[in-house]
Amino acid sequence: MAEKLKSADSVPADPQTSSHIPVHSLYTAANLEGSDLEDTVGYPGQYPYTRGVQATMHRGRLWTMRQYAGMGDAEESNKRYKYLLAHGTTGLSVAFDLPTQIGLDSDNPLAMGEVGKVGVAIDSIEDMQRLFEGLDLTRISTSMTINATASILLALYVVVARRQGADIRHLSGTVQNDVLKEYIARGTYIYPIREAMRIITDMFAWTNENIPEWNTISISGYHMREAGSTAVQEVAFTLGNGIAYVQAAINAGLDVDNFAPRISFFFNAHNNFLEEVAKFRAARRMWARIMRDHFKAKNPRSWMLRFHAQTAGSTLTAQQPENNIVRTAIQALAAVLGGTQSLHTNSYDEALALPTEQAARIALRTQQIVAYESGVPNAVDPLGGSYYIETLTNEIDKRATGYLEKIDALGGMLKAIERGYIQQEIQNAAYEFQQEVDREEAVVVGVNRFTVEDEKPIPIQRIDESLERKQVERLNALRARRDLQPWRDSLRQIEEAARSGANLMPRIVAAVDAYATVGEISDTMRKVFGEYKEAVVV
Repeated sequence: MAEKLKSADSVPADPQTSSHIPVHSLYTAANLEGSDLEDTVGYPGQYPYTRGVQATMHRGRLWTMRQYAGMGDAEESNKRYKYLLAHGTTGLSVAFDLPTQIGLDSDNPLAMGEVGKVGVAIDSIEDMQRLFEGLDLTRISTSMTINATASILLALYVVVARRQGADIRHLSGTVQNDVLKEYIARGTYIYPIREAMRIITDMFAWTNENIPEWNTISISGYHMREAGSTAVQEVAFTLGNGIAYVQAAINAGLDVDNFAPRISFFFNAHNNFLEEVAKFRAARRMWARIMRDHFKAKNPRSWMLRFHAQTAGSTLTAQQPENNIVRTAIQALAAVLGGTQSLHTNSYDEALALPTEQAARIALRTQQIVAYESGVPNAVDPLGGSYYIETLTNEIDKRATGYLEKIDALGGMLKAIERGYIQQEIQNAAYEFQQEVDREEAVVVGVNRFTVEDEKPIPIQRIDESLERKQVERLNALRARRDLQPWRDSLRQIEEAARSGANLMPRIVAAVDAYATVGEISDTMRKVFGEYKEAVVV
């Protein structure tokens, strides 16, 4: 295998972070002049939580090792979950296929060729029961990466738990449920923005009463970063979405201290190691300030930014994929030093396909090596007080706050999204970075530097094409044998609630229990709410 090398240049004369923050060659106390460290940094477990939301952080309890997985049908995904649990993962994270994400059943013509391809296909309560067969839902924490149809998938999870005989008040986990970032960066939306926000506030109210240990939303900067945002933009736009959700819930009559403690966040762990550590610290401090001073929350738990992190899928390369193991390790370490509560590490083959079992095991072992061999968890916020880290934290805070002020001047996050402002900012950042790669100002090892010829292919995961046909056959069989009257009544009650403003969640729970499908429930709400038409950003 021939390797093409270029001269190993020194660091550029004027280095910058990924957010274009200039990096000096040396940092001293002078860089923090005028900054009150007692006020802005403080202590772990105390406002403003710059150093962590718990006093002991990972010394008291390691982060949840939550490996994101789902492929093909429910049986195949169930096997992968049991495999991961057997190898030491401490929480499940469910990936759903594209039709499930946008409220289409597997037999919908638009779903053809997509069933089970990027996650598990879930059409009905029977699929959800197969997905969690043999797993006690009160003994595991489950994260579900689902947004536009989050209310339906949460209802399915609850009904499965009830059928297992569980007390649903003891269920723990997270449903992503962040539709705003779908309009910004990802595209798996269904309804217009304001109607989608109504469904989310209904979920806030229902879960608070029925499954109080469940995190009702995971406000996600991850996908905006994957779309090309900078670290500063990731913080600003994520917290901007958070402000919009909190305000919508307050406007719906909810008390901030009743729902805010169950809000969680989801951030990207990217390549610029020290900027990433500072990013997590700045986000915690900003959210504490927003919740205490802007929303006047009284409960300290309402001020705490708790977050899940995932290593950066967009940094994985199809060229020399084994290099991705190193990238993932660096990113995972940044998340841990930044104080994450849970972590997913990407598999090295994910630029090519869904991960193989071997690749998924290496990704999990990466977390375990950081946890048990590196010594990093032994001290709380070990980089706290570093002149460079604190300067970066302050600068990210300052620049992200500037973005929030601009968004507020535009009329808030919803108006900024509808005008295309957020989308344009991310597109501009992505374009600038790609230009830097093309000019070789940004080095991507194995892509524009240190390339090799005639790379040896690696084994990749392939989804059995017959799974789609089997999934459709199961769906047709369910429709043929279900009791039609309860099914019709349940869908009618969803439509009436959508029109009247009554809480949708108990009706959706009843509908999935009556064997209504994800697509049928989504179509019922489409009938009332309509569908979102994307604004053109030029």
